[in-house]
Amino acid sequence: MDAESTQVQQAQLAAILGPDPAPFETLISHLMSSSNEQRSQAESIFNLLKQNDPNSLALKLAHLLSSSVQPEGRAMATILLRKQLTRDDSYIWPQLNESTRSAIKNILLSAIQNEESKSIIKKLCDTISELASSLLPENQWPEILSFMFQCVTSSSPKLQESAFLMFSQLAQFIGEMLIPYITELHTVFLNVLNNSPNPDVKIAALSAVINFIQCLSSSTDRDRFQDLLPSMMRTLTEALNSGQEATAQEALELLIELAGTEPWFLRRQIVDVVGSMLQIAEAESLEEGTRHLAIEFVITLAEARERAPGMMRKLPQFISTLFAILMKILLDVEDDPAWHSAEAKDEDAGETSNYSVGQECLDRLAIALGGNTIVPVASEQLPVYLSAPEWQKHHAALIALAQIAEGCSKVMIKNLEQVVNMVLNSFQHPHPRVRWAAINAIGQLSTDLGPDLQVQYHQCVLPALAGAMDDFQNPRVQAHAASAVLNFSENCTPEILTPYLDGIVHKLLLLLQNSKQMVQEGALTALASVADSSQEYFQKYYDAVMPYLKTILVNATDKSNRMLRAKAMECISLVGMAVGKEKFKDDAKQVMEVLMSLQGSQMETDDPTTSYMLQAWARLCKCLGQDFLPYMSVVMPPLLQSAQLKPDVTITSADSDNEIDESDDERYYDTYLPFLLEACNDENPDVRQAAVYGLGVCAEFGGSVFKPLVGEALLKLDAVIRHPGALQPDNVMAYDNAVSALGKICQFHRDSIDSAQVVPAWLSCLPIKGDLIEAKVVHDQLCSMVERSDREVLGPNNQFLPKIVSVFAEVLCAGKDLASEQTASRMVNLLRQLQQTLPPSTLASTWSSLQPQQQLALQSILSS
Repeated sequence: MDAESTQVQQAQLAAILGPDPAPFETLISHLMSSSNEQRSQAESIFNLLKQNDPNSLALKLAHLLSSSVQPEGRAMATILLRKQLTRDDSYIWPQLNESTRSAIKNILLSAIQNEESKSIIKKLCDTISELASSLLPENQWPEILSFMFQCVTSSSPKLQESAFLMFSQLAQFIGEMLIPYITELHTVFLNVLNNSPNPDVKIAALSAVINFIQCLSSSTDRDRFQDLLPSMMRTLTEALNSGQEATAQEALELLIELAGTEPWFLRRQIVDVVGSMLQIAEAESLEEGTRHLAIEFVITLAEARERAPGMMRKLPQFISTLFAILMKILLDVEDDPAWHSAEAKDEDAGETSNYSVGQECLDRLAIALGGNTIVPVASEQLPVYLSAPEWQKHHAALIALAQIAEGCSKVMIKNLEQVVNMVLNSFQHPHPRVRWAAINAIGQLSTDLGPDLQVQYHQCVLPALAGAMDDFQNPRVQAHAASAVLNFSENCTPEILTPYLDGIVHKLLLLLQNSKQMVQEGALTALASVADSSQEYFQKYYDAVMPYLKTILVNATDKSNRMLRAKAMECISLVGMAVGKEKFKDDAKQVMEVLMSLQGSQMETDDPTTSYMLQAWARLCKCLGQDFLPYMSVVMPPLLQSAQLKPDVTITSADSDNEIDESDDERYYDTYLPFLLEACNDENPDVRQAAVYGLGVCAEFGGSVFKPLVGEALLKLDAVIRHPGALQPDNVMAYDNAVSALGKICQFHRDSIDSAQVVPAWLSCLPIKGDLIEAKVVHDQLCSMVERSDREVLGPNNQFLPKIVSVFAEVLCAGKDLASEQTASRMVNLLRQLQQTLPPSTLASTWSSLQPQQQLALQSILSS
């Protein structure tokens, strides 16, 4: 910066900090400017002031917040001062001299007494609390506490409220500093809650009490505040009786926080407290929001079972009342004509916020209290609803049954017949919304009570769902019946499903030709699931089904159909995997050609279908192997886009004739490998799975092009495999594919790695059990390595043999899932050879490292 402009700048800063307040006020107003340029100029001047003269800046802010006539200026100055006094990067307190510090403390305390604007008072309380929480522990502002105690007992409601707001924050920030004043605080709280006529003061006091109780670590100390509970509850009831529902809702939110963190505090008065809450929940004259908060309080208490075990279970009369309240609000559903149109946008037509709260709370209540508590209450109340003439009551009973199934599954499985009959009888109800709710219940019960429900009642449930698919007057019901087939088949063995396939596949093919997109989508997901569950049994339907699927794919081209296209992709890829590569190969290529012509690369960032597409492509890629490489240019851009990576290379399309030569392959690798490596770190597990799978393909077929990147690929795969949540359900597919890709590097790039380290690391990840396709590949590879006595996999002095035998044992015990029949029989042969060739001592130590059930299973496999 030249001398002249430095002088100009210094003159500008001097004016801003000079005796005339106007330039500083202008600077602060520019910080709030909507013009970016004006704002960023003001910000850089402000930062210069902070560096060059923090004392003057702090004093200017303090004077502005106490004396400006503009409320926006006072508010902004208060916020800015608080930022400078917060212990983070912008903390300037240590740079201030003693006189500035004492001036700021005094100005803040006088401002809070003189300020009239409620919102600015709250901001001043925030600023004072922030500073006090830094200074009190170092005994640098002892007078603040005596000031707060004076305010609390003053005759000014405004000062009382301010002091309680500050106590509330200090209890959160530095609660331990307030514990010595426990007796005085108890007296103050009790007095205000019992005697103050001002609702705002009472709410601030309630907030302070609840934060203070939470900061007390000793239960004896907490129990000293038990006698405040009646007056804390009275704050709520008085607000309701005087029609101040906004105040009541604030009180309820504070009490919900207490119920969640300190439920045990409520134990002695639990009957009164819960009784009052249920009265509020039942009072139809109150706003819905108020009643919902009262319900939330009781549900929160029920959920706090770890901190207060069994407290709610001991109140059966309340559980029954709460269940009845939730059943009653489930009746708040209207027969909206839009519902019958079966358009996705009207999915929730007729449902109210009452209905949503009822659904959510029944689910949470059942999970919190369990079947032994909830099922007796439900058995008493639901039959009354089921036998009532109003369709809403019948509907509510079926919705409730579906909502409590997860939490009550153990007890409901014992009464399965009663539960299933209750639902199946409703399949014939005259009202379509009731029939929909019955189908919905069957879908939910198939998930929560499976596989018991599938094994015992397939002969009633599947025909009922098939019948519901014929309800052509009500496409909404048809679509839901198809979705329930999906839930049913996910928990089902091929043996149970196969006898019904003829009928079900025939009906689903009819639904695929329906004019309603919702029905088509339901049929696609059901077909995909049925194919996935029945595997090779689905082959006989392949030739009938695939043309329909391809037709949908070709025709669903515009944006409004993108979900339909994605579900068709998913269905095609799952059907293809179910019937196997040979049968699927030609169609897979055709499908990829269609996607090429649709330019699948133009997916928008918010496209809800991305994850469907990624998974479908991963399956197609598995099926086609090396033949998939030409399609990489379609697959990768959306994959990278969903990984928020933009390739800076544009691909020229391959020569028009279809013979893609070696150098073209190389171009694909060069362009996409860096992005594949990058996408391995993506937070979306579908992206990670597709990326690590792609690395495996490149390792297998990339030869010399892949070689220079082996080291980086190992690091990326290692990060996916060592991820702390790697084996959680969301991440396990990415983990399994990473293990598989690591195996491919061991197999095809042994000379580029430290194999004495990498091969045992790979072995230690086995067996894999999530991705059954990769499992078969990986376990077959292990088998081949043992067959050729691979040095690295056996380890020095055969030290890894116990691990190998235990992997074989786990794979063989899992039946057909983790290895093909051929691989399994090779494993058995290897185990028999080991039995004969190994020294007895090695054999004995290998056996003893297995779990007892594995030993038994292996003995029976080897002796048969």
